[in-house]
Amino acid sequence: MLTIDEACILYEEADSAHDFSHVLRVLALAEHLAEQECADLSIVRTAALLHDLARAEDMEKGLDADRETDHAIIAAAEARRILSGQSEEIVEAVAHAIEAHRFRNGIEPKTIEAKVLFDADKLDAIGAVGTARAFAYGGRHGQPLWADVSENYVPGGDESHTAHHEFHVKLKNVKDRLYTESGRRIAAQRHQFMCAFFEQMAAEVRGER
Repeated sequence: MLTIDEACILYEEADSAHDFSHVLRVLALAEHLAEQECADLSIVRTAALLHDLARAEDMEKGLDADRETDHAIIAAAEARRILSGQSEEIVEAVAHAIEAHRFRNGIEPKTIEAKVLFDADKLDAIGAVGTARAFAYGGRHGQPLWADVSENYVPGGDESHTAHHEFHVKLKNVKDRLYTESGRRIAAQRHQFMCAFFEQMAAEVRGER
């Protein structure tokens, strides 16, 4: 339904944590998971290529994005426009997968294609790549390299958000939010590496290693 070249020109310039390279990594993961989970590969591919189409528009809102500025909601609406020549069933399948791919918006993936896209997107948020993305995002937004996380930390509060905070708020919980068995298998090793990294960094910051 959509080629990589066609998708690439639709994307605005974004930070290195959410650029088109991220889309291509999600696409590769989604294709792998789709094959393992017997999902419709055409729907999965199209949804993966369009899932972050509006990421640049709500990038500055960060944790505070609401439904009107949620890139998943905006990208789904744009996907409906782009795919208007396809059958309604296909269009809505792609749109739902896009709407439901975001970790924080509370929309539950209802189809295997939506679950595959959710898992593929989340897998790119953990492991070595995910850790690098967290620090790249923090650097883009002027966050400190490191800060300890208080017991009472609330996202959006007075305490500075760092990659270490993102690890505690989101990243360490990703593996338990995945829907597919094949996604959970990949997540297990990525989670282990990521936890070891943040443990090592904490020890280095304290001068213990």
